[in-house]
Amino acid sequence: MAPDRMERPTLAEGGQLVDHRDGRDVVLRLRGVRTQFGDHVIHDNLDFDVFRGEIVGLVGGSGTGKSVLLRTIVGLNQPTKGTIELLGVDTRTVRGRAERELQARTGVQFQDGALFSSLNVTENIIVPIREHAGLEEQTMRHIAALKVALVGLPHDTGDKHPSELSGGMRKRASLARALALDPEMLFLDEPTAGLDPIGASHYDELVRGLTDSLGLTVLMVTHDLDSLNAVCDRIAVLLDKRVVVGTMEEMLAYDDPWVREYFHGPRGRAAIHRE
Repeated sequence: MAPDRMERPTLAEGGQLVDHRDGRDVVLRLRGVRTQFGDHVIHDNLDFDVFRGEIVGLVGGSGTGKSVLLRTIVGLNQPTKGTIELLGVDTRTVRGRAERELQARTGVQFQDGALFSSLNVTENIIVPIREHAGLEEQTMRHIAALKVALVGLPHDTGDKHPSELSGGMRKRASLARALALDPEMLFLDEPTAGLDPIGASHYDELVRGLTDSLGLTVLMVTHDLDSLNAVCDRIAVLLDKRVVVGTMEEMLAYDDPWVREYFHGPRGRAAIHRE
């Protein structure tokens, strides 16, 4: 049976969190996190680390709170209890300018893209740039064009509205907006949902390539076993209001009914055999 979590990091000289295994920085650290709405407890005493430069896939059954956890990490929900340290900052204490600076160091792609329907793609990408950077209009448009190219979209996509794009193009446009401020960490919520297998595979390749070339750290909520197998360095599984974290090999060896059914079922076997 695989361990239910990796060895916890400790404070090194200067207070920086370092993983004992290979010295990588911990860029996201959750300790004792509890999320609750009324009497409904979704997560309880949840511990979780994400290391710099890795892609972590977050999975779990229906109702386990995958998207809720992501929204809590990025500050859209407040945890009832516990601490969240993002890029070395305790999110409970950050306010005002410091909070905006932290937001500028992260990028978020929400489910279905969440693009503003009344704005074209260029204008959508410019929204976070205008809010956080305040650059001249021409400079912002130049940055938007670079982001459009970065995610593999044709140059004229910037002039189109979301309704004029295919589902796959909207996903990429949303990713371009998430990358607008050159973030250190990227949060993706079901990025391949609704895509055909070929489109999903190309999107996975894009995320892997951007992570490697830009030095990103990625936390990706997904149910796509192909994505987990193809691009994720580790997998975090929400179980019984807590989290189990490990590699694909460790998940395959983990002794839990839901984990066994998920990773050893027909789709799980097919995804692994497609390697």
